Amino acid sequence: MFSRLREDIACIRERDPAARSTWEVLSCYPGLHALVLHRWAHACWRAELRWLGRFISHLARFFTGIEIHPGATVGRRVFIDHGMGVVIGETAEVGDECTIYQGVTLGGTAFVKGAKRHPTLGRGVIVGANSQVLGGFTVGDGARIGSSAVVVKPVPPGATAVGNPARILQAQVEAAREEAASRMGFSAYGVTQGDDPVAQAMKGLIDNASGHEHQIALLWQAIEKLAQRSRELTDEACVPQDAQTSESFDAERLNRLVK
Repeated sequence: MFSRLREDIACIRERDPAARSTWEVLSCYPGLHALVLHRWAHACWRAELRWLGRFISHLARFFTGIEIHPGATVGRRVFIDHGMGVVIGETAEVGDECTIYQGVTLGGTAFVKGAKRHPTLGRGVIVGANSQVLGGFTVGDGARIGSSAVVVKPVPPGATAVGNPARILQAQVEAAREEAASRMGFSAYGVTQGDDPVAQAMKGLIDNASGHEHQIALLWQAIEKLAQRSRELTDEACVPQDAQTSESFDAERLNRLVK
């Protein structure tokens, strides 16, 4: 029991720069209190003392604002930061070294008793604030879920899920970013700017459209130069205004002007 407590305190001091001392963590961190009470509630649940387990869980929610069902499985060195509004369902499994921020729900979408209704988080998963992970699927080791994401399908190991509904970023694309982030230290909230693939696609479309506008502007300038030159030639030849003139399109000259 005390070894687990020392592990929990050490992981909080490692991941939270606001933690100044062991006593501060032990006395002022509701995430730590919720985990300690959950272990008592989970022990009662496994011993078939279901009401007592639920009652301890209810007290933990009252004092910490964090609701962890006594049937949920929580690994070692899990850090629930701030924690207000966190809900972890009965069949949820949280792997070792996971980090969960405030407002997160590990919820279920099925109503079948005894079925696996809640998600499984692999080792080292980071779940950003106000995210919803709903369903009996697995979030792979080292995956990250961005703040306010709504995840309803499996997330591969090492990948990032962002948006509503969540879009999965490929793990290969994120490998270089993960390496850089590891050199800088712990990545709070599990997401950086520019991760949204839809936003990146929109930026690409805007850049492409801007390039087309530039090419069109060059074409108009070339056409205006040709028209001006045609008028000059007409004036030099003293062609009457009512005379019919034939115009020809010089493609090669237009290409040279555009270039």
